[in-house]
Amino acid sequence: YQPAPLSERTPPDTPVVHTSVSYSAPVSYTIVSGNDKGYFVIHPSSGVIKTAKNLKVEDFPVTFNVRATDSSDAAIYNEVVVTIEVIDENDFPPVFPSSLLEETLAENLAATQIVRLTAQDNDAGRNGFLTYGILNGHGLKFRINETTGILSSNTTFDFEEEPTEYQVVVYAEDDGIPEKKRGYCTVVIKITD
Repeated sequence: YQPAPLSERTPPDTPVVHTSVSYSAPVSYTIVSGNDKGYFVIHPSSGVIKTAKNLKVEDFPVTFNVRATDSSDAAIYNEVVVTIEVIDENDFPPVFPSSLLEETLAENLAATQIVRLTAQDNDAGRNGFLTYGILNGHGLKFRINETTGILSSNTTFDFEEEPTEYQVVVYAEDDGIPEKKRGYCTVVIKITD
């Protein structure tokens, strides 16, 4: 048996899988090995396995054996392997050290790097893997490297032309399951004479 993976937030007493045998006499179900940390319990007559306590994602996957024993003769039994996996939930959004940054950019510069933005995500694995993007690029005047978080200009600016200030909203997005989460930072870019 390999039921669908459980969320790490699955509460105790949640049904996980129903084990069963085809047998003419009543049987008794038990977990005989592999459930060392006591995460699961089995109903002795129905074979339904439930969670016994809160799950810790770092302890999974767990593989254990379930035994169905003839109720009148303990020498007659059969066993099956059950494997349970747990999904690490996306608990935290990415966070920038500051939600507002001010940078200057000299006029008449060719396309150039302005600032490197770095967000943090307290999730592990893919839930903490970040990519960067821009919500408003002001007509593609700015770009961001989705991997490094380096914000750059795409064009030359002239101080004498309007505007002399741009507000670029940058986001960091994790690769979370079941949903992706974002954090935001506004970069105020002032064009200097």
